[in-house]
Amino acid sequence: MISKPSPSIFPLLQTHPQQSPSPRKRHHHLRRHLTACRGDTLALVAQLTPSEYGQQAHADFSPVGWHLGHIAFTESLWILEHLAGQNGSPSAYRRLFAADGLPKAERQNLPDLATVLDYLAQVRQRVWEYLETAPLQQERLWWWLLQHESQHAETISWVLAMHRRAQHPVPTSSGQSPVVAAVNGPDMVSIPRTTVQLGYGGVEALDNEGPAATVTVEPFWIDRYPVTCGAYRRFMEAGGYYCPDWWSTEGWAWLQAHPVQQPFYWSGQAAMEQHPVCGVSWYEADAYARWLGNRLPTEAEWEVAARGQHGCLYPWGEDGPDISRCNHHHQMGQTTPVGSYPQGCSAWGCEDMLGNVWEWTATCFAGYAGFMAYPYQGYSQAYFDGRHRVLRGGSWATRRWALRSSFRNWYHPHMRQVFAGFRCAHSAV
Repeated sequence: MISKPSPSIFPLLQTHPQQSPSPRKRHHHLRRHLTACRGDTLALVAQLTPSEYGQQAHADFSPVGWHLGHIAFTESLWILEHLAGQNGSPSAYRRLFAADGLPKAERQNLPDLATVLDYLAQVRQRVWEYLETAPLQQERLWWWLLQHESQHAETISWVLAMHRRAQHPVPTSSGQSPVVAAVNGPDMVSIPRTTVQLGYGGVEALDNEGPAATVTVEPFWIDRYPVTCGAYRRFMEAGGYYCPDWWSTEGWAWLQAHPVQQPFYWSGQAAMEQHPVCGVSWYEADAYARWLGNRLPTEAEWEVAARGQHGCLYPWGEDGPDISRCNHHHQMGQTTPVGSYPQGCSAWGCEDMLGNVWEWTATCFAGYAGFMAYPYQGYSQAYFDGRHRVLRGGSWATRRWALRSSFRNWYHPHMRQVFAGFRCAHSAV
């Protein structure tokens, strides 16, 4: 079972880091955020089974235990070694837990959970000691580490979901529709030609979010909500997985090599019909959009739909996420029906833009004009290869620190294990 975050952390999350001007307040602010984030990480792994801890759930993902060790190693590397000039992690851990150390298939030979948790605690204690007197000229690095842990914690959530799916497999859909309440029909929002600043340059921004720039986006239509399971079921019943006419050449070749018939996290339950479809590859999302005569939105269109004509950082304005505006941070432990958070609606009328499920876009991941790598060359830039597609919006498992309208995620188009769905768009004619 995955524990929810303590409700007590949410009030402190409303304070923007740039609103704490004095060094003392900034130190205190960072410590509160880092403490809350680590508490959530420990709660996430509090009831791991040995296989969940140490075994790979999928060839593309490392075991949960490796992610925990990597969180500690990365904090040690950047704070204790890079900033404090101290000795960091043991040499054995350097090879085991570095991102460029062992291949994923060789990351299962791990110290036991108690040892890795002790490693996390020891590194954090030394970090606290350094933070007492640390100059904050590199405050951005601390916020990067906070988001780094948040991202790996979400990956842990995916790995646990894969383990539990393997233990309790869902039967392949029979193609028969359950008797349910009417599913929302097509509901699209018209967005006019818009010139707005996109991207983000705040202290907590990741390198691929900037630099911010003024962009003009031509008029388009976009779904008010992410595509629901009920809507996607109609695609399945229409033979969506068997007709090449609706697939790109590359997507059809992938499907023939991996003959799936339903989304990865498909349950087939009537109660899920109004929930966003979850666990689809970019190829599946693209095929569905083609079936309707639509397309996936570009990431610029998606960001305009989320941020409105004034370019607010969140769909609802400038205040950070809370439990009334979007499904995130393990609040619900799963997806929620679309339209459940009207207070999180964007200025254009789009809902569920943040949280619930990540959303595929049509755009290949690349740096913006003037991109500058941070904190090291390969963090984002290694994936500017024309093969990764951008996802936006976060999921029900995304923590607040990695949830904003400018935040960019990226994966290969065949990935289905991410908590990902999509919404459709088409150009205004």
